[in-house]
Amino acid sequence: MLAAHYAGNRTMAVGAAEQAPPGPGQVQIAVAYNGICGTDLHILNGHMDARVATPAVIGHEMSGTIAALGDDVDGWNVGDPVTVMPLAWDGTCPACRAGNSHICQNLDFVGIDSPGALQGRWNVDANLLVPLPASLSLQHAALVEPTAVAVHDVRRAELEKGQKAVVIGGGPIGVLIAAVARSFGGEVVVIELDPKRRKAIADLGYTVLDPRDDTVAWVEEWTGGAGADVVFEVSGAAAAVLGAVDYAKVRGTLVVVAIHPEPRPINLQRVFWRELRLLGARVYQRDDFDTAVALLATGAIPADALITKTVPLHDVQSAFDDLTGGDAMKILIDVQAGQETA
Repeated sequence: MLAAHYAGNRTMAVGAAEQAPPGPGQVQIAVAYNGICGTDLHILNGHMDARVATPAVIGHEMSGTIAALGDDVDGWNVGDPVTVMPLAWDGTCPACRAGNSHICQNLDFVGIDSPGALQGRWNVDANLLVPLPASLSLQHAALVEPTAVAVHDVRRAELEKGQKAVVIGGGPIGVLIAAVARSFGGEVVVIELDPKRRKAIADLGYTVLDPRDDTVAWVEEWTGGAGADVVFEVSGAAAAVLGAVDYAKVRGTLVVVAIHPEPRPINLQRVFWRELRLLGARVYQRDDFDTAVALLATGAIPADALITKTVPLHDVQSAFDDLTGGDAMKILIDVQAGQETA
């Protein structure tokens, strides 16, 4: 079987991979589609070399079907459509004991810290599986993991029906947060610098602002002078972090979603003056995955609009290059394309 490996030096290489049968408590998945995300781009650009050894099979936004069952696996059948919640925790650290196992202090993020889904057959522990309804296409199901991120972000914010939210950054996660917030009854505005993305977001029916305009004044008018109930910082830009608190109302909430490669300055005077809440939102919990599956199955998530294109596994390097250049929203890798000739 073929697999895509991060080889260092901003390179993804495709080659043959050894395929062992699933071990006890494991299933083997025939991976159908794998989405590339911002974390994968961080890996490609060498930002995570201290964590990710080379060569490494990465990938964690996926869908597929069960190809084989290991010993002691119950409740699953060959052919079942599945995705994977790629978090393996130790269950013994202080975070786990406090009920926060999704951010275990010794977390194995599968597809980063251990082999991932960019391979034709992938062995994973059965307890990581999430079932998919037959009505959900496997292409759309590859968006379950990033949608679960957005669900967790919105839940962390405790956004209520009728509240107003500002999303800074209109990439895939920003659009997913907007979609989830809207499905939860929130009113949403997105701030995005790139004109192509602004048009795409507007075409989905969202109000979208150019950050070079006076967006703070616009939000104040939109909220009757109060400010937004929730602000999601998704862009990862230093200037956006510094100005994010200016959109929030008194006792509003700022949720930091983006992965920042270095510490950022933030306006703590404004945090103090308005008694703001500053929250981090890192990954997700199991109920976030279940909600994400339901949202995609009901069409509440604009999956087709988010998927720019689907390419075969041997084109994985070009897919990473397109995303690095900002020429796409979400690219899926068809992992099975070409496997029959490997």
